[in-house]
Amino acid sequence: MNILNKQTITLAIVSLLWFAAVDTGFAKPPAGGAGHMQRGIDLAQQKQYDAAIAEFTKAIEANPKDPRGYTNRGTAYRASGRLEDAVADFSKAIEVAPDDEIAYRERGNTRVMQNQFDAALPDLEKAIQLKTDDGYAYKFRGFAEIGLMQWDKAVADFAIAIQKEPNDPQNYDRRAWANRNLKNYDVAIADYTVLIEKDPADAEHLVKRGATYTSMTQYEKAIADYQAALKLKPDDYDTVQRLQYVQAMLAAKNAPPPTATPAPTPKKPGLITPLNVGIAIAVLIIIAIIWRLVTRGKTEETSGRIQ
Repeated sequence: MNILNKQTITLAIVSLLWFAAVDTGFAKPPAGGAGHMQRGIDLAQQKQYDAAIAEFTKAIEANPKDPRGYTNRGTAYRASGRLEDAVADFSKAIEVAPDDEIAYRERGNTRVMQNQFDAALPDLEKAIQLKTDDGYAYKFRGFAEIGLMQWDKAVADFAIAIQKEPNDPQNYDRRAWANRNLKNYDVAIADYTVLIEKDPADAEHLVKRGATYTSMTQYEKAIADYQAALKLKPDDYDTVQRLQYVQAMLAAKNAPPPTATPAPTPKKPGLITPLNVGIAIAVLIIIAIIWRLVTRGKTEETSGRIQ
């Protein structure tokens, strides 16, 4: 299950690199390790991750006791798909600074991306313990809980994440998904509606709300959402199929009940049937036999007329 998408990864990278850059204030990089750190941040924000990794490595060599070098390089590793290297750097940051909330959070986030949900939870819980107002830590723990199908816990964590990061659309989206799995359809609809109002041009949220209406058998509303989504993305074949399915379900729902067809009345058989013919022949034979027995031995009457 891919819990994190590209948008999530980008948000995490920006937030972490910004944190590491605060001390330098994006001013002209000073000499030494701090200069390499700032150049690495600039390159990472330009998505030149290999070059950024090289600069962060130089920053680490210049100041191996600074956890920011490891967390920044770990973030760049993760952005380039090198998840194991990222975990190693976050672990090194924790070793250097055991109370570094960022390193725990980002190692937990990376383990979520590796689908190692059980391993991610302790890191994210530690991050929350160290900094209770970090909305990202609650968000990433919610991702892990979704991966473990702990829907109630995920709903609770995303609710806190929304309080702390109300402009992060993924908090609403994932809370809605958890509530859908709990069959709390009305509250899922409310979250999707918020997302649609925030970004009316995003067809994805319309499709998800339409799917939720389908689960509620509110087919007319589902059709309206799918049609609105197709206006934004006319070539989305999946949405076309969803629309056709719901239209068929609505047609079946509104179809009149079938009328009962009366059973045909059986025809009375005619008198001339093989059975009746057989009976008649048998009766005639019996009559003939009786007549023969009655008339046997009688003298025929003769006429007195002279022939």
